[in-house]
Amino acid sequence: MKLQTILRTAIEPALRLLPGGLGGERAEVMLLAIGLQESGFDRRRPRIGPARGFWRAAPVGGMVGAVLRHPASAALAAVLARLLLHIEGERLPPVGEVADAWALYCQAWRPAETRRQEWDGSYARAMDAMAASV
Repeated sequence: MKLQTILRTAIEPALRLLPGGLGGERAEVMLLAIGLQESGFDRRRPRIGPARGFWRAAPVGGMVGAVLRHPASAALAAVLARLLLHIEGERLPPVGEVADAWALYCQAWRPAETRRQEWDGSYARAMDAMAASV
Protein backbone atom coordinates (compact mmCIF):
# COMPACT_ATOMS: atom_id res chain seq x y z
CA MET A 1 0.00 0.00 0.00
CA LYS A 2 1.29 3.49 -0.78
CA LEU A 3 2.54 5.45 2.19
CA GLN A 4 0.56 8.53 1.16
CA THR A 5 -2.60 6.41 1.35
CA ILE A 6 -1.67 5.18 4.83
CA LEU A 7 -1.05 8.75 5.95
CA ARG A 8 -4.34 10.00 4.54
CA THR A 9 -6.62 7.10 5.50
CA ALA A 10 -5.14 5.79 8.75
CA ILE A 11 -2.54 7.97 10.45
CA GLU A 12 -4.00 11.45 9.96
CA PRO A 13 -7.53 10.38 11.00
CA ALA A 14 -6.08 8.53 13.99
CA LEU A 15 -4.12 11.53 15.21
CA ARG A 16 -7.21 13.73 14.89
CA LEU A 17 -8.92 11.45 17.43
CA LEU A 18 -6.20 12.07 20.02
CA PRO A 19 -5.37 15.12 22.14
CA GLY A 20 -3.44 17.80 20.25
CA GLY A 21 -0.04 17.11 21.77
CA LEU A 22 0.02 13.56 20.39
CA GLY A 23 -0.04 14.48 16.70
CA GLY A 24 2.36 16.23 14.38
CA GLU A 25 5.21 15.30 12.10
CA ARG A 26 7.14 13.35 14.74
CA ALA A 27 4.16 11.09 15.35
CA GLU A 28 3.49 10.63 11.64
CA VAL A 29 7.10 9.66 10.90
CA MET A 30 7.26 7.23 13.84
CA LEU A 31 3.97 5.56 12.90
CA LEU A 32 5.04 5.22 9.27
CA ALA A 33 8.45 3.83 10.21
CA ILE A 34 7.02 1.34 12.71
CA GLY A 35 4.34 0.19 10.27
CA LEU A 36 7.00 -0.31 7.61
CA GLN A 37 9.17 -2.23 10.05
CA GLU A 38 6.36 -4.42 11.38
CA SER A 39 4.26 -5.14 8.28
CA GLY A 40 5.57 -3.13 5.35
CA PHE A 41 1.92 -2.01 5.15
CA ASP A 42 1.48 -5.16 3.11
CA ARG A 43 -0.74 -7.42 5.22
CA ARG A 44 -2.80 -6.69 8.30
CA ARG A 45 -2.23 -10.22 9.55
CA PRO A 46 1.13 -11.99 9.30
CA ARG A 47 1.37 -15.44 7.81
CA ILE A 48 2.28 -16.77 11.26
CA GLY A 49 1.63 -15.45 14.76
CA PRO A 50 -1.32 -13.82 16.48
CA ALA A 51 -0.50 -10.13 15.89
CA ARG A 52 -2.97 -8.00 13.93
CA GLY A 53 -2.96 -4.71 12.09
CA PHE A 54 -0.20 -2.86 10.29
CA TRP A 55 1.44 -2.09 13.64
CA ARG A 56 1.16 -5.72 14.80
CA ALA A 57 -0.74 -5.41 18.04
CA ALA A 58 -1.31 -8.65 19.90
CA PRO A 59 -5.03 -9.47 19.98
CA VAL A 60 -5.74 -10.12 23.63
CA GLY A 61 -9.46 -10.50 23.06
CA GLY A 62 -12.24 -8.20 24.12
CA MET A 63 -12.33 -4.71 22.67
CA VAL A 64 -8.76 -4.61 21.30
CA GLY A 65 -9.18 -7.98 19.61
CA ALA A 66 -12.46 -6.91 18.02
CA VAL A 67 -11.01 -3.62 16.76
CA LEU A 68 -8.04 -5.35 15.19
CA ARG A 69 -10.20 -7.95 13.43
CA HIS A 70 -12.46 -5.34 11.83
CA PRO A 71 -11.59 -4.70 8.17
CA ALA A 72 -11.68 -0.90 8.61
CA SER A 73 -9.38 -0.93 11.62
CA ALA A 74 -6.30 0.86 10.26
CA ALA A 75 -7.09 4.22 11.88
CA LEU A 76 -7.96 2.63 15.23
CA ALA A 77 -4.80 0.51 15.10
CA ALA A 78 -2.83 3.72 14.46
CA VAL A 79 -4.48 5.26 17.55
CA LEU A 80 -3.39 2.27 19.64
CA ALA A 81 0.14 2.45 18.20
CA ARG A 82 0.45 6.16 18.97
CA LEU A 83 -0.86 5.67 22.50
CA LEU A 84 1.73 2.96 23.08
CA LEU A 85 4.46 5.35 21.96
CA HIS A 86 3.06 7.99 24.32
CA ILE A 87 3.05 5.64 27.30
CA GLU A 88 6.56 4.34 26.59
CA GLY A 89 8.33 7.49 25.53
CA GLU A 90 6.31 10.52 26.63
CA ARG A 91 8.14 12.62 24.00
CA LEU A 92 8.89 11.47 20.49
CA PRO A 93 12.41 11.97 19.16
CA PRO A 94 12.91 14.81 16.69
CA VAL A 95 12.45 13.85 13.05
CA GLY A 96 15.76 12.60 11.71
CA GLU A 97 17.01 11.20 15.03
CA VAL A 98 17.06 7.63 13.73
CA ALA A 99 18.92 6.09 16.68
CA ASP A 100 16.56 7.63 19.25
CA ALA A 101 13.55 6.55 17.17
CA TRP A 102 14.98 3.01 17.02
CA ALA A 103 15.44 2.96 20.80
CA LEU A 104 11.83 4.05 21.38
CA TYR A 105 10.53 1.49 18.87
CA CYS A 106 12.47 -1.30 20.62
CA GLN A 107 11.29 -0.13 24.05
CA ALA A 108 7.64 0.03 23.01
CA TRP A 109 7.30 -2.93 20.62
CA ARG A 110 9.91 -5.25 22.14
CA PRO A 111 10.51 -6.98 18.80
CA ALA A 112 11.56 -10.61 19.07
CA GLU A 113 14.07 -10.02 16.31
CA THR A 114 15.88 -6.69 16.11
CA ARG A 115 16.62 -5.65 12.56
CA ARG A 116 18.40 -2.31 12.87
CA GLN A 117 19.43 -2.07 9.22
CA GLU A 118 15.83 -2.59 8.15
CA TRP A 119 14.78 0.12 10.62
CA ASP A 120 17.12 2.64 9.04
CA GLY A 121 15.50 1.94 5.66
CA SER A 122 11.98 2.06 7.10
CA TYR A 123 12.68 5.36 8.82
CA ALA A 124 14.20 6.86 5.66
CA ARG A 125 11.11 5.81 3.66
CA ALA A 126 8.85 7.37 6.32
CA MET A 127 10.74 10.67 6.11
CA ASP A 128 10.57 10.58 2.30
CA ALA A 129 6.80 10.02 2.45
CA MET A 130 6.39 12.96 4.80
CA ALA A 131 8.45 15.20 2.50
CA ALA A 132 6.30 14.13 -0.45
CA SER A 133 3.09 14.95 1.42
CA VAL A 134 4.01 18.63 1.90
